[in-house]
This record gives sequence, C-alpha cells and structure tokens, in this order.
Amino acid sequence: MKNNRITIFDTTLRDGEQCPGASMNLREKLEVARQLARLQVDVIEAGFPVISDGDFAAVQAIAREIKGPVICGLARCVPRDIDAAGQAIKPAGKRGRIHIFLATSKIHREFKLNKARDEILRLAVEGVKHAKGLVDNVEFSPEDASRTEPDFLLQVCKAVVAAGATTVNIPDTVGWAVPDQYGALIGRLYDSVPEFQSGRSVISVHCHNDLGLAVANSLAAIRAGARQVECTINGIGERAGNAALEEIVMALQTRADFFGAFDCGLDTREIVKTSRLVSRMSGLIVQRSKAIVGENAFAHSSGIHQDGILKKRETYEIMDPQTIGWGRTELPLTKHSGRAAVAARLKHLGFKMNDADVAAIFARFKEIGDKKKFVYDDDLSALVEGQITEVPETWSLDYLHVSSGNRAVPTATVRLQNIADKKPTFVQDAGIGDGPVDAALKAIDRLTHTHGRLLDYSLRAVSQGKDALGEVTVKVEFNDGKAVTGKGASTDVIEASARAYLNAVNRFLAGPDGKGPADGQP
Repeated sequence: MKNNRITIFDTTLRDGEQCPGASMNLREKLEVARQLARLQVDVIEAGFPVISDGDFAAVQAIAREIKGPVICGLARCVPRDIDAAGQAIKPAGKRGRIHIFLATSKIHREFKLNKARDEILRLAVEGVKHAKGLVDNVEFSPEDASRTEPDFLLQVCKAVVAAGATTVNIPDTVGWAVPDQYGALIGRLYDSVPEFQSGRSVISVHCHNDLGLAVANSLAAIRAGARQVECTINGIGERAGNAALEEIVMALQTRADFFGAFDCGLDTREIVKTSRLVSRMSGLIVQRSKAIVGENAFAHSSGIHQDGILKKRETYEIMDPQTIGWGRTELPLTKHSGRAAVAARLKHLGFKMNDADVAAIFARFKEIGDKKKFVYDDDLSALVEGQITEVPETWSLDYLHVSSGNRAVPTATVRLQNIADKKPTFVQDAGIGDGPVDAALKAIDRLTHTHGRLLDYSLRAVSQGKDALGEVTVKVEFNDGKAVTGKGASTDVIEASARAYLNAVNRFLAGPDGKGPADGQP
C-alpha cells in the first residue's frame, strides 16, 4: 500500500553548491540551512565531508546547530569517505544520515571504474554495512541508475536493502531520462522490492535537468511509487541544474486532483524567502520568468489578464501568491530608526546575528538611510547577506570618486585601507577604463597587485523606488585560473560594483578552501 507522505530531501548545500561559481562559505551555508529548517524540509544534505576540511566543518556545524531536519553527509562507497561522513554528522545524533553512492551503469563500470557487476554488488553491500555500523539511517545511490540495465539495477536495490539501506535513491545523474520511461523504471523497482511496498525502505529519486525534464521525471516517479524526492532551491546544481524543490511541491499541491493528496510537510509561505536567500548566498540570479519564484511568476501585463484578475483571481492565477510567500514587506525603517529597532527587525526576518554583526549592519544601515528615504526589509536583508558573505578582509574600501561622461575619459580614484597590516595603512591610486565601473576595477587591481578577469557581472534592484539599493554580483578569474564570486550592495551602482569586486579580491587573497572536484556524484 503506497503512503502519501513525500520526504523532501534538499541538496542545495551539496549538489546545488557544486554549480560553478556558487561556492558558499560556512556562515552562508549555516544561514541557508537555518532557512531550510524554517521551510521544514525533511532532509538537508549538508555537503561532502571527505572532500575538504571546509566541507567537513560545514557539515559538522550544520549537524550541531540545525534542529528538526535529518542532516545528511555524502560519501563515495569507500571506508575513508564513509567514516568522514559519519564523524561529520555525529552531532545530529539520531537525525544523522550517511548517503553512499557507487556507479552502476555499463558505461561507468567499463570506462570509469573498470569493474564487473559482481564487484560492484560486493562493494555496494560492504559500503552499506560499514555505514550501518555508524548510523541507523543509510541511503544508497546507484549512480547513473537511469542508464543502468534494469535487471542489474533491481539486483543492486535488493542487495543494498538486505544489507540495511533505509533509502535507495535512483539518480538520473546525467538528465537522460524521460518521464514515461523513468516512471516505468521506478514502478518496476517498487513492485519488485517488498521492502519498498512495506515502507521498511524508501525509494527515492534525484533528477538532473539536462533536457529540462527534472521536475517532470520527479513527478512521474512519485506517481510510480517514489516517496522521497531530492531537489534544490531554484533548481540550482551541476550543468543545467537539479529538479526545483518549489516546482515539485507546488505542482503536487496545485494539481492534487491529478497526483492525489500527497503531503510534503513544507511551510510553503517560506518558499520565496528561501529562494531569495539562496540566490544571494550563491550569487546565482533567479530568471524573471522562473516558475513559482521568478519576479514575473505572478505579474500580469495584458489588459485582459488584469481585468480577469480584478474580477476573480483564479481566472489567471492557479496559485495564491501569498501561500508561497509573495506579499508586501513590513513597514520600512528610516535613518531615524535606532539600533534596537534594526535588531528587532533582523530577528523578525529570521536572521541570527551576534552583537558585532548587528553593530556592523547598523553602521551600513545608517549610511544607506542617509541616501534614501526608506530602508525596506529587502534592503536590510541585502545588508545582512553582505555581512554574512564577508571574508577576512585584506583590503577595505575607504573612498571612491569617479568622473565620466560621453565626452570624457572615465576615471576612478580609489583609496583602500590595508587591514592585514599590523598598523592599518591607506593606499590610493586612479585608473581609467571603458566606463566608470571598469575604471574603478582597474584601480583596485593596481592597488591590490592582483589581476582579475571579469567573467560575469549582474546588477539587480533589491527594493522599490528610484533610490533602491543596487546589489551587484561578480564572477572573477584571477591569476590561478580559479573563478571567485564577489557581492556588494549600495544605492550607488558604481560603489556596489567596487565593493563586489573587492569582496572577490579578498576571497582570492584569503586562499583556496581546498575543495576539489569529486569523482562521480549522483
């Protein structure tokens, strides 16, 4: 008998963070994890502990601080990985899960692993048993399952369930599947493994979006018997991304007439807030036309549509935007608002800030308040996120002046403070460029003795009005060939650009986090 409870397994902090340029620091990951807990996801896959000291520390911190969701660590099917994952999630106690993966498809067996079927089976069983000795909650993923021979895949599922796997995930690792075929595969596995039917083990799906079918495949799998779905906020992830959490959840809720009365257990009112936080923390902008969370998702420009909406919302809106978290922000603060009011609003917005953080944010709040009439919740969130994204500063922006025009050579004068020196010193220089932003960035390069190549630049208005706070995200490649993301915000877009670029410079100078690419992940 199929139950109707769908476990939401969020892998934003693991698979989502693997998207190039989306790397987050510890504080950013913790803030996202706290918001995922408020969203009430069932499982947070917090990272891949063995990959780097930074990943291990992040998974351990999330396991220690986040209450509610199960905390999961990823591991290859080797003892060293499994032990690292077990140690990292240990603070979560009974809420800890180890997620093991091992490739099973013919192409992976022959060209990547050079192993036969029987050896894959043996390694899978040994890996699950090893993990079972550390935690009760063990998940196994046969990597590239959608391209694995169905008879062998079924053999693997039965073997790992018998070894103690409480969840078996069937990844569409390369986005190769199509809904009818994938749904049929899940249905065959469900019908052939008694433990899936009894609920002793859960069949899960993890779909990639290479053909734009990740959500469709996930929904087809749920209809066929899958009771866990692995997804990310905004659908971020490697290559074309993962199945988008918000789209799956709202499809099940909105079309219950077709899918049935599935329960995901989420507080959907937190969806928009979570989407925005992940976008800012990862530096990946949500496209305006993105379903559910894009800025145009509930915008109606056609006169016919507007007329229909005014008469009855349901004529052109199949979802109530307020149930997803769209709505008006709280009454804005002004430059006259005190520190206590700012601290109270931060708490209301769900941010966990210590006294030093509040002091730094309040100082920036007063700067912004002097430049614009109202400081909205979105403005304040941008300032908080700017504080979270800060890295140990080598350089700090002290002064910026630009001169530009259609008949003038764009020039920027920049003064930086060298925080790294025992006695902080100031350096100043000027640069010219194709425009005021380019000139400012070149001046920063000269002062910091770095050379960055701008790979991507995005600017968005954080709040409403002509005096809206501008948030700039840049992706910069430095001499070592590594792409680094930087973020900055100001009512002046040139200042915001300089702050974002300087944030990237400081990240680069702080040194690599030791994270390297992992071999073959679901």
